Amino acid sequence: MNDGINRGDFLINFRHELHRHPELSTKEFETTRRLRTILEEAKVELLPVDLPTGVFARIQGAKPGPTIALRSDIDALPILEKSGVPYVSENPGVMHACGHDFHMAVILGATLSLNERKADLAGTLIVLFQPAEETGVGAKSVLESGVLENVSAIFGFHNDPSLPVGALGTKAGALTAAVDRFAIQIHGAGAHGAKPNEGKDPLLVVAQIIQDFQTIVSRNLAPDAHAVVSITQIHGGNTWNVIPEEAMLEGTVRTFSRADRAFIETRIRAILAGLAIANDVTIDLDWFGNCPSVFNDEKWTALALEVSKEMGYDTRVVKETAIGEDFAYYQEAIPGCFVMIGSGGPYELHDPRFRLDDQALLPAVDYFVRFIEKIGEESQR
Repeated sequence: MNDGINRGDFLINFRHELHRHPELSTKEFETTRRLRTILEEAKVELLPVDLPTGVFARIQGAKPGPTIALRSDIDALPILEKSGVPYVSENPGVMHACGHDFHMAVILGATLSLNERKADLAGTLIVLFQPAEETGVGAKSVLESGVLENVSAIFGFHNDPSLPVGALGTKAGALTAAVDRFAIQIHGAGAHGAKPNEGKDPLLVVAQIIQDFQTIVSRNLAPDAHAVVSITQIHGGNTWNVIPEEAMLEGTVRTFSRADRAFIETRIRAILAGLAIANDVTIDLDWFGNCPSVFNDEKWTALALEVSKEMGYDTRVVKETAIGEDFAYYQEAIPGCFVMIGSGGPYELHDPRFRLDDQALLPAVDYFVRFIEKIGEESQR
């Protein structure tokens, strides 16, 4: 593991092994076992956290300093892989289509290297191999476990296929979107398709909802505001000549400010209340608040960009992205920074053809090793 080439081969092979054996959120039992085995063999201290999956470790530096945390996610997605890579998923219908296998290999490599150097480190590092990011519940469960008590800053990353290998990007403030989901049930009255006047058509209301929802952003928020309201699912009716009694819609809202997030929910509720009265139907709304926006601390973002330049990355201040990321829950309690590391495309996250370039792996390991060391050095001044 001391030789750079051997280390690289080990981590790439480990990523490929993880890629062949993806596991869904909260079911990452084999992934947990594989990570624990390697960390135990390297004599990394493991922490007893009362969660069924996930691995949590501690590296205690020999010098006094802050307690910080470094996080990787470990779960996969319910997607049938079509990437064509030789290490394709052997679990049909489950795929590491978001690159969490890459994340694990990077943070594992950084952990092993930092553990070898702990005699020179200042402070304490808590390493999180966190389950269930894709379902938005993993970070909250880790927070509730108490493993992050006394942590003063937290850091993480995501691979970004829109950035080339060798590029690293982040920004202070909002980096990813807050994610909300809504489900709408319309209760009308069925009728013969030839006699619509005898029913209360829920499909007509569906059409009105779709149109009205598209005005929420375009006619209520400022032109430079960033927000998305999308209808993604519609169900209603089961034959060609009957107006159904009920219909349903589902969709998502993505926002970057708390004010916009609250306004859009309020506006959706008002539109539905008005349409229910206008069409003499009943409309039920279920609102599922998911993760907030990743919001990077200015001080830690400046350091992250400084280290990126020092390590020779093509360093960029990027725009916010509308993807969701449950790392945001940590940042509601602990300041920190989340960065995007170029993985070379060509397909976007969650695409069944998604694949990334292994050449991005070792530079990312070295980046986080240097970043953690730099934090310790700064604390000694």
